[in-house]
Amino acid sequence: MNGPRLIFWELTKRCNLRCAHCRAESYDKEYSNELSTQQIHSIIGAIASNYRPIIVLTGGEPLYRKDLFDIATYAHEKGLPIALATNGTLIDETIAQQIKGSGFQRVSISIDGPDANTHDSFRGIPGSFDKALHGAMLLHQAGVPFQFNTTITKRNVESIEAILKLAQENHAAALHVFMLVPVGCGVEIADTDTLSKEQYEEVLRWFYYKTKEAGIEFKATCAPHYYRIIRQEAKKEGRKLTFETDGLAAVTRGCLAGSGVCFISHRGDVQPCGYLPLVAGNVLSTPFNQIWESAELFVNLRNLQKLKGKCGVCEYKAFCAGCRARAYYATGDYMDEEPYCVYEPKRMTHA
Repeated sequence: MNGPRLIFWELTKRCNLRCAHCRAESYDKEYSNELSTQQIHSIIGAIASNYRPIIVLTGGEPLYRKDLFDIATYAHEKGLPIALATNGTLIDETIAQQIKGSGFQRVSISIDGPDANTHDSFRGIPGSFDKALHGAMLLHQAGVPFQFNTTITKRNVESIEAILKLAQENHAAALHVFMLVPVGCGVEIADTDTLSKEQYEEVLRWFYYKTKEAGIEFKATCAPHYYRIIRQEAKKEGRKLTFETDGLAAVTRGCLAGSGVCFISHRGDVQPCGYLPLVAGNVLSTPFNQIWESAELFVNLRNLQKLKGKCGVCEYKAFCAGCRARAYYATGDYMDEEPYCVYEPKRMTHA
């Protein structure tokens, strides 16, 4: 049994912004039954005794947790690589130094537009763009690597190149582009803001060629059909994908929910990912390793033979697997076909 590669841990649901596409539907208020420092330490210890995943401390806004750096230091001392996912607006000189001192290997900052007008309209609070960039600058000065995370919708799809330039100019180590998943607040804007299947395909094909000249790490996330596209494009070029030429994209799969990735909520619920709101178990009542290895939800997600619709017959399913969260949103069945993919498998077209 392979262990998780990444665990996204929602330390708190509280947040100071009002993002239109928020997975967590967060507000600036206290939430009940958040895991205590001691509970989190205990769970980290149990994870570290069995696996070596990267722990991404997220929220809400994780900087609201007064014990954030205590938790981070504890995980780091247990030998677990740690990263921080933040909106960047609460970072000052002191916090930047605390982030560095706690052992964080990288910080992701959410940037959803190349300018204040676009970003702030997404984030719901005026001034959030300038504060996020200021936080990024302070991290750079402190010697902490950071990346920008951008959720692509109809609002900003024409600005991807400008956002990439912004990332380059602000010394970001990477730009990770997320394709909108209709969950949480994202459900409310799904009809108006989600790209069409054709737009998804166009953006991801552009993305393939842009990665070759970006100059920084440029990664498509929550876009499993990208792993089909890179193979199609490489075949056109008469070459095979290799780690040396294409990096991790050549050796990993699109949707890793429940197979390489999982999510722990602020109350201890374990989900396949933050975008698939189904619970495999709770770490307060069941050991994490037992949930990871034996939960029916995870076992099903790892069995590609259970995929339905065109995903089930697709020749690229071992590389893509379709977004299980989008399938769940579309039909209520997390093993159904990816609803935002234009590709017609050969077994369907030849039938």
